[in-house]
Amino acid sequence: MPKAEFWRPKLRTAAAMAYLCQARLLVAWVPFDRWQDQLGFAAVQSDRTAHAWKARRLAADVDWAAKRLPFPTACLPRAMALSWMLRRKRIEHSVVFAVRPADSRESAEALHAWVEIDGQKILGDLSGPWIETLRLGA
Repeated sequence: MPKAEFWRPKLRTAAAMAYLCQARLLVAWVPFDRWQDQLGFAAVQSDRTAHAWKARRLAADVDWAAKRLPFPTACLPRAMALSWMLRRKRIEHSVVFAVRPADSRESAEALHAWVEIDGQKILGDLSGPWIETLRLGA
């Protein structure tokens, strides 16, 4: 295996960790309206299949990195980190925010965020029901 191939996954994981830390700080300290325009990306693409494959690989990197951080990362920082990574690659995607219906909130999370490409969840697939409240990007 060439040296560059060995380091590439490690560098993606390190980048994902850095983005997760940045996202967690933004969520905790900066009002939503100051960073919401940094999420999602709409663009004309030529090869959606290749982009979807790259996006799924980046989503796996974010999940892998989140499990190795010394603090928990909820769905929103994960979605933010992946969105920033996808934007750098100019891959069209949406970040979706949702709320669970009132009658379904007893023992489950009430709020959720995930990332979609072409209507398919690539990060944050959590069983619902969910009521979409905001979609940023494509």
